[in-house]
Order: sequence, then structure tokens, then C-alpha cells
Amino acid sequence: IDWKARPAWTLTFVVAVAALQINSANAADLQSTQQRLLTGQYELCITDCERAIEDGEFSERWRLMLVKALMKVGDYPKAKTVLETAMARYSSSIRLRVLGHEVYRRNGDELRAELMLQQINQLVSARPWWYTDAVDLVAQGQTALLLEADPRQVLEILYDRALKDDPNEREVYLATGQLALDKYDYAEAAKTYEAAVKRFPNDADLWFGLAMAFAPSDGQKTTAALERVFALNPKHIDALLARVDHLIDGEFHTEAEQVISEVLAINPAHAEAWSYAAVLAHLNNDAEGETHCRQRATQFWKKNPHVDHLIGMKLSQKYRFAEGAALQRAALKINPDYMPAKMQLGQDLLRLGQVGEGWKLVNEVLEKDGFNVVAYNLTTLHDRMAKFKAIENEHFIIRMEAREADIYGHEVLALLNEARTVLTKKYGMKLDGRVTVEIFPNQSDFAIRTFGMPGGAGYLGVCFGNVITANSPAAMGANKSNWKAVLWHEFCHVVTLQATRNRMPRWLSEGISVYEEKQANGVWGQAMNPTYRSMILNGELTPVGKLSAAFLRAKSALHVQFAYYQSSLVVEYLTKKSGLEAMQKVLADLHKGVFINQALENHIAPMEVIEAEFEAFARERAKHLAPDAVFDDLPEGLARKPDELAQFVKENPNHFRALLQHAAILITQEKYNQAKGPLQHAIKIYPTYAGDDSAYVLLALVHRKLNETTDERRLLERQAGMSADDVDTFLRLMQLDAQDKNWKSLAVNAERVLAVNPLIPQPYRHLAEAAEYLKDHPRAIRAYRTLLQMDPADPAHLHYRLAFNLHAVGDAGAKRHVLEAINEAPRFRNAHKLLLKIRAEQSNNKAAN
Repeated sequence: IDWKARPAWTLTFVVAVAALQINSANAADLQSTQQRLLTGQYELCITDCERAIEDGEFSERWRLMLVKALMKVGDYPKAKTVLETAMARYSSSIRLRVLGHEVYRRNGDELRAELMLQQINQLVSARPWWYTDAVDLVAQGQTALLLEADPRQVLEILYDRALKDDPNEREVYLATGQLALDKYDYAEAAKTYEAAVKRFPNDADLWFGLAMAFAPSDGQKTTAALERVFALNPKHIDALLARVDHLIDGEFHTEAEQVISEVLAINPAHAEAWSYAAVLAHLNNDAEGETHCRQRATQFWKKNPHVDHLIGMKLSQKYRFAEGAALQRAALKINPDYMPAKMQLGQDLLRLGQVGEGWKLVNEVLEKDGFNVVAYNLTTLHDRMAKFKAIENEHFIIRMEAREADIYGHEVLALLNEARTVLTKKYGMKLDGRVTVEIFPNQSDFAIRTFGMPGGAGYLGVCFGNVITANSPAAMGANKSNWKAVLWHEFCHVVTLQATRNRMPRWLSEGISVYEEKQANGVWGQAMNPTYRSMILNGELTPVGKLSAAFLRAKSALHVQFAYYQSSLVVEYLTKKSGLEAMQKVLADLHKGVFINQALENHIAPMEVIEAEFEAFARERAKHLAPDAVFDDLPEGLARKPDELAQFVKENPNHFRALLQHAAILITQEKYNQAKGPLQHAIKIYPTYAGDDSAYVLLALVHRKLNETTDERRLLERQAGMSADDVDTFLRLMQLDAQDKNWKSLAVNAERVLAVNPLIPQPYRHLAEAAEYLKDHPRAIRAYRTLLQMDPADPAHLHYRLAFNLHAVGDAGAKRHVLEAINEAPRFRNAHKLLLKIRAEQSNNKAAN
């Protein structure tokens, strides 16, 4: 030991211990200041940081917090000054430089922003052992992603290692969750953020990440997470902007403007806030205001591609795809490699029917970013759709799975042609270009084509303007729907969206389509039922002026369906009040950019009158639904107590649910004659009910069990006349018709089945047989041709019947099919006879010539 050096050593030790004690004391100050940053006390955070730096605090964290807080309040120039001073002092800090990348971009200095990434690379390459703690690993990962490194490698090599080294570092969860969100991997993002909020239950940023992870799939969880964010940080800018986004979707423009004002009070230069303001100005046809807002959004960073991307994306979500696509092109002009704009433009073009360029852009995104889930989903779908078959005429391009196209594609085209003729004439429209209709046999494929991601189980079809996507009957599983009604509904959207240049609120668009379903076929669309009756009478109607919010803020799938029904009821009321011409004028105003409430006031009545009259109209409709019936819920547990239920029915003879439940129990007990009474009474007090537990169906079953076929048929025909998709009833009627050789009715019921499920052979066989007996040879020909597409067990017979009908109408194709029949069954005597007859006629014709 060099004792002469001991005093200096001792002094060094004392200084080190003192510094350690000071740092330990300041740790509490750092933590409290960090809490101010996380809870929205940005000005106090700035004051704390500046005081600490003035007092000579050494820790880099003070500078990092100060820069972050300055960025929060929009003081980008000062943030840049503080950053540069800090980097001069902490010349080896990669955390400062990652933050610096964003600081320089917000100040419009993209060259220095890129320089930050290069410096980080140089620093880490020179001394990799210096940058091994969790936060530095996160900084390296963020840098690597900005330099377009493989996201999977970033996750596995850097983020996973950081998490393993320090599972209590919040930055690791934030970075990992954000990576998943950026790649649209919402399930993985939710998993990450759920783990994070368990460790950090009071961290608003992590709760916000969880809200965004649930946003595409679970509205209730999203809302709950956002409520938690605001409880922790009322000034959380990203959460406030998420609220703005939600309000714009619901057409609450005034409320959205108020929240934007809250954001700008925190950060007057916030680019995204000004972008949302530009969206509202655009929707309100305020071109001057939109220009002003866009200029404010780019005041510090002139070449920020996210501004045009965000504005365009929101317009596309309003179904203004052409306007949205133009803005994505503007974003790509600023930065040709800005992937969010390229991805959005690709989807916009696909929805506009410009599929060539659309698919090309999606593929480019996937080549650049192999972990973009939406691009991967769409590219994979494109490969499957390449095998689809196209059916075209001058008005439509229909793309379907090849086998389905052969089976019922011609029926799809016929239905769409009819819808086009009826609806364009009714609304005085001349449509632009051909309409593309894509029908998917797999529900997930429909969802990917429509939304970019699996999901959307409640949707039967979607119309984007000139493009319709729909589920085929094969995709519906047990949830059967009338595909003809679905396509009529979606094509009506084509007409009204073009009539308004896609400038119509969702409620009006859906309301007209549901209303027009009912006009086309009385059993299509929606009708008043006990549930809707109860909702109306219990005050669950949404004011007409806010009706689009009923779709966005629906509490359940039932409430979504009720929103469709209420919208159609509003359209019915408006049409009855003022006539179709007034509705056409409303659409014309929307085309000019007039806001919906003003358009209604221009041509119908003031909004307060419309809302009051409509409520009275709806309540009256509800009250007149089976006025003698009682629709209260059954007392709890009563349905499982037959004797008590029977007594309840005696005491409450008009209780509709009790009558049906009591009858169902009697049928289970095989007391068929006793079941007749309650079912007949149920029909008497509510004759228009055709639900899943319809009294008509139950009473028909009773008559069937008692071999009372005439009564069974009568009841089933009543049920069929009120339902668009009761396949079981249609099939039973077909069976009865075939037995009785009631050919006309057999054809009707076969067509009813095919409108729900055109992919089963039974109704085609009955339809062909009925058509032959009715001498409707063209109809029989279509049915037999379809049966031959369905891998039949008896192709010889089908070829023969097809040949017979073709011969009856003088079609020369008869000979080929009779030869096919003989080829399948060489001893088919009737086929030989028909062939001889055809040859004889051909010989006679030659001789005559």
C-alpha cells in the first residue's frame, strides 16, 4: 500500500460515497418527476427537470425527461436545444439519440434525424459491451426497426433478451407491444400489454397500448382500458386522439372538435391533432379550413408523410376512398417508402375496384415488410382468389369460387341485373362503370378482403361503392341467411353511395338498404318483433340526429341489429311523410356536401319535428304489434316446472312466451292434442310471429305427429310466407308437394330453399321435376345443368333429362347430352330411343332441305 497516496484515495472514496448518497436521495426526486411526466403534469415535470439540471444533477435521465416533456407540450425547438446540449455532455448515449431521431424529425430536420441512427450504429458497433442493460437493448431495437431490420430478429435478439434481463423495465413492454401493433398482430400486442399492466397497474401508457390492442376486436375492453388511461393521466394525448377518432367515426363532429381543442391546449403544434381537425374541415366542406389545419399540422415538419396519410385514412373510413387514395398518393410523393401510406393506398384501390395496382402495392409492402400481417393476409388471399371464376356482363364483374360460380353464378347475375334495373330507376341514377362483386366461400377470406384481418363475423356483406364483398352460403355455417336479400341490400348501397358521392351517414345508408329489401320482397329485411318492441317502448331509440352512433356504440350484437331496424324505420317514416322525391332531394344535397341534418331540414322538416314525430311513429308501430299479447319475461325457473307453468298460463292466458313454452313441454310429453290449444291461441294473439320458436312451426309439428297433413301444410305455408330463411319449413313443404304432385308449389318452395342454400342438390331435383311437369323447359334445363355440376351419383339420368328438355326447345345440344347418357349407361333404353328420334329428325330436316 502506498500510504502517501492514501489521503487522495480516502478523498476519492468519500466523494464516491457522497455521490452515491446524493444519487440515492435524488432517486426519489427522479421517480416523482417521472410520475409527473406519466400523469400529464408536463409543465411541472419541465420545471423539476430544469431546476435539477441547474443544480448540477448528473443523471442523464433528467435530460431525457425534460426533452420528452418539452415534446409533449409542443416546444420542439427548445427540445432540440436541450437535446443537443445533453448529447454534448453524454457523447456515448444511445438513448438520447433514439429520442433525438424523433426530435429532429418534429423540427423538420430529417438529415440529422437519420444521422442519429447512424451514430447509434457506430457507438454500439465500437463498444457493444457498453449497451447491454434493458433500456439500451430497447434503444438498439428501436434503431434497428427504423433502419428496417427484420422485426423477428429485433424481437428475439433484443426485446426478448431485455425482458429476460429486467422484467421490471416498462420500456421493454412498451417497445414490444408497439412492435406488435405496428405489424397488426393485435393478439400478441394484447398478450404483452396484459402482462405489463399487471406489473405496472398505474402506467397510463401501458393501459393505452392495451386499449389499442383490443380496439379491432373488443369495444368494451377498449373502453375500459381507455377509462383507466384517463383516470391515471387526463392529459394523455394519444388517448385523447383515440377519443377524437372514435367521435369522428360516430359523426359527433362538435364533440370531436372539443377534444381536439383539449389536445391543442396541451400541445398547440401537435401534428395529429391538426390532421384530425383537417378531417373535420373536409367532412364539413370547409376547404379553406382544411388547408389551414393541414398547414398547422406541418408547420415544424413540412415533409411529414403521416399528416396526409392520417387524413386520407380517416376519409377512407368514411367510405371516401377516392379522396383517401389521393391523399395517400400525396404522402408517398413526400416519402415513396412510407409503408403505412402504401398499405392504405393498396387497400383503397382494392375497394375502388382498381385491383391491378391495388394488389401490386400490397405485394410491395409485403416484400419490404414480411411481418406486416395485413399485407401477408391479403397477398395470401390474392393467391386463392386467382382461382376464382369471373362472370361478366356490361354492368357487373362477379368473382366466385369456380364450383359455386358454375352452380349458382347465373342466379347471382340475374338477381343483380334485376336490382340494378329497379333501384337505378327508382332513385334516378346512372351508375358509373361496372360493379365488382366478390363472393367468398370462407368467412375469414371475406373478412380479410373486407377488413384486412380475420373477424367481422356479424357481417354478411359490405359495399364500398363500386365493389361489393359478400359471404357465400357455404361460409355461413349454421347461421343461414337469404343470399338474394343480402345482395339486394348491398347493391342498394351502390346506388345510394354513388348518388351522394359516398357522403352519407351510415344510418341513412343502412336504413335505405334495409327498407328497399322490404320493398323488393315482403319477407326480406327486418320487421318489428317483441325485442324491438320492448326496446322502443323502454326508451332505447336513438335520436335521429345521432343515429350513426347507434352502430358505433352498440352495447351488443342485438343493439347493432336494432340500429339497422331503427334506421329502416326512420327511412319508412320519412318516405311516408314526404315521399320518395323528397328523399331523392336529400340524397342530392348530400352529394353537394350538405350535412345530413341540414339536408333533412331542407326537404323534410326541422330536426326537432322529425325526431318527435319519428318517436311517436315508432312507438305507435310498437304498440300495434300484437296488442293483446303480453311479452313480459317468464318468472325465473318457471320454464322448468311444467305444473306451475300450466297454472301460470291459466292465470295469464295471453302471456306469449308462456304459451309457447307450455306447448313445447306438452309436445315433449307427446300430449299433442293438449298442445293445440295454447299454440292456436298464441297464433291468434300474435299472427305475424315467424321466429325460431314460431307457433306455426310447433303446431305444424303437432299436426304431423297426428297425421293431419292438410292442417300441417296450411300452417307451414303461413310460416313460409313470413320467413326468408326458414329452410326446414321449405324442405318439409317440398316433401309434401312432391308427395301430392303439387308442381307449382313444389317449384316455389324449391326456389325458397335455393335463395338460402343453392349448394345442395335436393331442391334442384325437385325444381327440375316440377318445371318439366309445368312444361317450363328453360327452368328445367337450368336445374339439370346445375345438378350435373354437383358430382351426382346418377349422371346418366341427368344427362338424359337435360337432353329431353333441350330437345323439347329445339336445342341442338340435346344430342351431345343423350350421347353422354349412353356413354355413362350403354343399355339406357330411353336414351337410345331419344337418340334415334333426334337422328331421324335430323335426317328428315336434311331431306327437306
